[in-house]
Amino acid sequence: MSRASLEKKPTEVASMFDGIARHYDLVNDLASLGQDRRWRRLTVDAVGAMPGERVLDLAAGTGTSSEPFDADDVRVVPCDFSIGMLRTGKARRPDLPFVAGDATHLPFADASFDAVTISFGLRNVVDTSAALAEMLRVVRPGGRVVICEFSEPTWAPFRTVYNEYLMRALPKVAGAVSKDPGSYEYLAESIREWPVQEELGRLMLRAGWEQVAYRNLTGGIVALHRGVRPF
Repeated sequence: MSRASLEKKPTEVASMFDGIARHYDLVNDLASLGQDRRWRRLTVDAVGAMPGERVLDLAAGTGTSSEPFDADDVRVVPCDFSIGMLRTGKARRPDLPFVAGDATHLPFADASFDAVTISFGLRNVVDTSAALAEMLRVVRPGGRVVICEFSEPTWAPFRTVYNEYLMRALPKVAGAVSKDPGSYEYLAESIREWPVQEELGRLMLRAGWEQVAYRNLTGGIVALHRGVRPF
């Protein structure tokens, strides 16, 4: 669990995302130099959902991460705890079934999804282990999870440069667009404090997921973690 997440209550984090909802997707594109779209596409590929399968997309925000599933005829349910994000997404994509929900207390029945995924949102959940357990609960036996999250670059010299970018450049770039650099200072800190690849894998195993593995993207800036719910 990240130290930065512990410094804010869930309502405070939700309020922060409400405030940056209108510019959130644009800032992501600018700050990642367009890589976030590629990372999200690779996440969809890793989930491997077939047409007609039901997928829960947690921390879906404005629905950007859900749209590729919908385009593949997957029955995706975008879920987020920020009402501001959901309103922005619903105004843009009224056809998607947005649901307000807390990742640690999901408003869904047991075993009601074929897969669950979360992109760049798990580190903002106050209780990481509780969220992983809830994801396990709502996925059917044999169902899978895919987590796309910032991680630790594998090359030490680049890791130093990357951390400097996170703490210095990211809030400035984001602040120029959103006029709220403070929120992005928090988000940058949450990335830097997030567990490394192997540690997140261990948390998944403790929550009950099996066949846990991960794949580094862009030199470890982002990692895709996968797991399967046992039968």
